[in-house]
Amino acid sequence: MFKSGPSYSKLKTNLRLAINRLKLLEKKKTELAQKARREIADYIQLNKFDRARIRVEHIVREDYLVEAMEILEMYCDLLLARFGLIQTQKEIDEGLEECIASIIWATPRLGDVAELRPVLEQLSLKYSKEYADTCRNNSNGKVNEKLIHKLDVHAPPKMLVERYLIEIAKTYNVDYEPDQSLLQYDEVLAAEGMLLDFGEQPNSRGTDVKDKAGLPVMNPQQPSYPAAPVVQVHKIQPLHIMKR
Repeated sequence: MFKSGPSYSKLKTNLRLAINRLKLLEKKKTELAQKARREIADYIQLNKFDRARIRVEHIVREDYLVEAMEILEMYCDLLLARFGLIQTQKEIDEGLEECIASIIWATPRLGDVAELRPVLEQLSLKYSKEYADTCRNNSNGKVNEKLIHKLDVHAPPKMLVERYLIEIAKTYNVDYEPDQSLLQYDEVLAAEGMLLDFGEQPNSRGTDVKDKAGLPVMNPQQPSYPAAPVVQVHKIQPLHIMKR
């Protein structure tokens, strides 16, 4: 089926090299991020808030990148731990599908980890170029969703940047007045999320409504049971008609 088979020794060697490289980069980026936080605290103290926000955006991306690297390091470890399955089975093992798909998808997006390229090549030889192309596009939907989010190239949300600024100022004991418009917007989003939940899944008691993080939310501008009157009208009216 294949013109040439994979080199298992080369795959194993480069998995180990990739793990070492990922650990090194994680440590280096974490140390740089700590230094950058100190600089941001200085910008806040000097009232250079625009500079501080730009630096925070960079830190957020670096934090995301470190988390993505940690996921890939874990996947490389998993491939080594289950290397016998790769050697003995022609088809991809179900327990390794997300792991392999994620490594193939992430490799072109991590130029700093050159050791992943030979891993990608050997996995392509093992499971076919067509399968590798499917993973690169994630058309099979097997790539880890958290990894996709962490390697997203879009700018971080302004609310997240504001939260970073608040925490950095608190950590370094620097006075900082948060942007109230952003914090209020955050609260509004939580309230709107609650209202959408009530609209799509009415809850007659007005309880157990959660935000996207799975935490209970409550609209501060509404009474404790905002949806109850609406639900009762729709449910009681038919009974009233029947009694007549």
